[in-house]
Amino acid sequence: MEQVCPFCSREARRVVGANALALAMRDAYPLSPGHTLIVPRRHIASAADATADEFAAIWSLLGEARTAIDRELGPDGFNIGINDGRAAGQTVMHLHVHLIPRYCGDSPDPRGGVRWVLPEKARYWD
Repeated sequence: MEQVCPFCSREARRVVGANALALAMRDAYPLSPGHTLIVPRRHIASAADATADEFAAIWSLLGEARTAIDRELGPDGFNIGINDGRAAGQTVMHLHVHLIPRYCGDSPDPRGGVRWVLPEKARYWD
């Protein structure tokens, strides 16, 4: 049985921005208030499959989404990341960029940020 891609069958209520080649939508399982995904309209699994125009559209929309989140929620920072491939933790095989607002106090020690995908190697400052 073929599964339906949740980004191709997107719920209109989650879409918060769009351009010709990409969409911005709130994450269905947000890590923090305002957690947004930027996805190309074309169904591709990997960043390696995106065209230069798609990358430009994705990053443009990411900037717009970040500005909107800043205005609406006033976070103190952001994590921006892509899980590319199953070994990297990708569970939906449609390219998507996570824009995760961060707030002072949401983690006891946020140093290292995305390095925590491999916790045993994240803490390089000791």
